[in-house]
Amino acid sequence: MKIQSATIFIIKIPFRRTFRHSTKVRKTSESIIVRLMTKNGIVGYGEGAPRFYVTGEKIQTAVKYIEKVLWPKISSMEYSDIKLGGDPIKALAQIKNSLPNRKTKGVIAWHSAIGAMELAIIDCLLKQQKKSLSDLLRPKRQSVIYSGVIGLGSIKDSEILAKKYKELGIKQIKIKIGNNDDRIRIEKIRNILGNTCSIRLDANGAYTIKKAIKALTILEQYNISCIEQPIKRSNYHDFKKVKDNISIPTMADESLVTIADAKNLIKHEACDYFNLRISKLGGISRTLEIAKMAELAGLKLQLGCLAGETAILSVASRFLAAYFNNAEFVEGSFGSFLLAEDISKKEIHFGRGGKAPLLKGYGLGIEIDDKILSKYSSKIIVLAKK
Repeated sequence: MKIQSATIFIIKIPFRRTFRHSTKVRKTSESIIVRLMTKNGIVGYGEGAPRFYVTGEKIQTAVKYIEKVLWPKISSMEYSDIKLGGDPIKALAQIKNSLPNRKTKGVIAWHSAIGAMELAIIDCLLKQQKKSLSDLLRPKRQSVIYSGVIGLGSIKDSEILAKKYKELGIKQIKIKIGNNDDRIRIEKIRNILGNTCSIRLDANGAYTIKKAIKALTILEQYNISCIEQPIKRSNYHDFKKVKDNISIPTMADESLVTIADAKNLIKHEACDYFNLRISKLGGISRTLEIAKMAELAGLKLQLGCLAGETAILSVASRFLAAYFNNAEFVEGSFGSFLLAEDISKKEIHFGRGGKAPLLKGYGLGIEIDDKILSKYSSKIIVLAKK
């Protein structure tokens, strides 16, 4: 398979409600959509969500990396069919190896750019083969159960959202923390949801080591399932120091971006969970590699998301969640619950109880509405073979 052209869409879709955490306030999505067209007219889509505080990428730098580094490489490639039925990591090796990850000062990894391109190539190849992503990632289950998320907001807004999740039958909730009123908010949310609902917390690196230990020792009384990224990305000894001084299980997110990060977190026994996000980790292949490392080390997984992901990243993550054995929590697939409009022609958001089925179509299994995609694009860049 040869790629004939690529179109990059820089999109901003308004949110239905403002979403906050300790490092950012978001009112719109911020994503890059890549649309590839093969020589024989097959079209595939990928998505990346650059976050400077996660990988060091910005929208503009990720787009430039696609234009200057990734496009020249993939436009010269001839991709073989994906070999199905075996190890998906080996099956995706040709794609991963065709997408260079250059070391750049100030950038941890070019993962949102690489992940977007990888997804689009996978989508094209599977469509050419008339196969689904589920033929590559053989599912252990035919549906996925999603968590709800409550952002960093007022006590009143948190209570309203908690009541809505309870009415929807959601049994797992993540609460963003980092304010002085965290204890009161969590207590009120726990009272609304009851003791059977799993509650986990996400600080997005809001605490110092000392403050994390102090705050989480107080919050453990609310039967907390997990604390995600209590301190900023730093050395693995600091993360372990928090883990060893609290009773709540710890999860690495911003501290887990590269394969080297995963190896060091495991080596130092610095956490109990890995939070896997396709865009953060550089695509499906790298996500599979890190998940395999976690399973061998006895760590549990969360399939996470970035606020404002469209249907492309949502469904790709859903296939992974159905494939993994040790995914305890799954986030995402908010679709038009959060976005003013999603870019797929059919809704992909979860339903009652957080349940969402696997999609059955070829490739990623979704049909993209190019009119909506163009509607919310602030810039469109077309790359074609000369």
